[in-house]
Amino acid sequence: MSREQTASQPDIEAVVPDAALVSQRFGFRDHYEVGREKIREFARAVQNLHPAHHQEVDARKLGYEGIIAPPTFASVIGMSATRALLDSVLTEYDLSQVLQTDQVFELHRPMLAGDRISTEIEIESIRQFADNDFVNVGFKLINQDGDTAVQGTTTIVARKGVEVDPNIVDAVENISMHPRPATIAGLDTGDLLIRRTGAAPASTPREFAPVNTTPEFDSLVKGGELPAGIARVTRGDLANYAGVSGDPNPIHFSDRAAELAGLPTVVAHGLLTMGLAAQYLTDWLGDPTAIEKLAVRFSGFVPVPPAEAGIIEFSGKIKSIDPERRAATILLSGISEGRKLFGRAVADVRLT
Repeated sequence: MSREQTASQPDIEAVVPDAALVSQRFGFRDHYEVGREKIREFARAVQNLHPAHHQEVDARKLGYEGIIAPPTFASVIGMSATRALLDSVLTEYDLSQVLQTDQVFELHRPMLAGDRISTEIEIESIRQFADNDFVNVGFKLINQDGDTAVQGTTTIVARKGVEVDPNIVDAVENISMHPRPATIAGLDTGDLLIRRTGAAPASTPREFAPVNTTPEFDSLVKGGELPAGIARVTRGDLANYAGVSGDPNPIHFSDRAAELAGLPTVVAHGLLTMGLAAQYLTDWLGDPTAIEKLAVRFSGFVPVPPAEAGIIEFSGKIKSIDPERRAATILLSGISEGRKLFGRAVADVRLT
């Protein structure tokens, strides 16, 4: 079935906000075309420096014809889908009260420049705790060949019916990026999603070219530690990431917004710190395609003062090894100003 035929199938109907949201599935109305320059821009924004993210000749050395999107590139596509979900389905939540707590990327095959990606999302669960709703959203990114490229989950915490101080609303409106128009190219922004019914499509198996890692599997020892790493984040990095990723939250570039949110200063995006963690892993592995899964629970933040860089100290420990698959599970740690950034961060990797 071609992508163009999908919208005409009988299992699709208009999105109508519904109290019984769990297990509802949606597709993003248009595909996302992965651009070569967008990959390069994103790689720079998350400081993913491996040559295969920047030059075709280096991607070919790893067995791929186009430059390779960084491990967390799916966040760019997911940002649009999540925003559409909040605009058209999860409409009872106040966007100013939405926070992300967990992110999981399972990488089935690298996304390459020129790929056409379709997005499928599902509200997997909604759990209430005190005044907060924890909304777990599953997603699947499918390329032009019908193969799963990336799948995973995003968990957001949101509140319904919260009254926000009008003075704060006015202040934020003068700080934030301009709001999205009500229509884009004649299409209401509330109609960017289409509802799916029937069985969800099965994920296709993982498919990778052989990896070429610096450490060999036979050298790994359970409990062994990875070399320590350092990442620096400046205000310029935050502004660049906000634009490249499409994340408009002003707490990442405005001192006034950070103050209104009760923060000591502007802070780095959680997904930016996740992207930096992917680079830390790549520095050790020597091959970004060796990362099969990256899962993070955010618990802290990276303060970035006006005239100083925010510093992140990364470390890792080998939790387990799988001789049959020549794979390992790595526990990751990120610390900034003595504060833990991750409640839990885990990566599954393959090795030569």
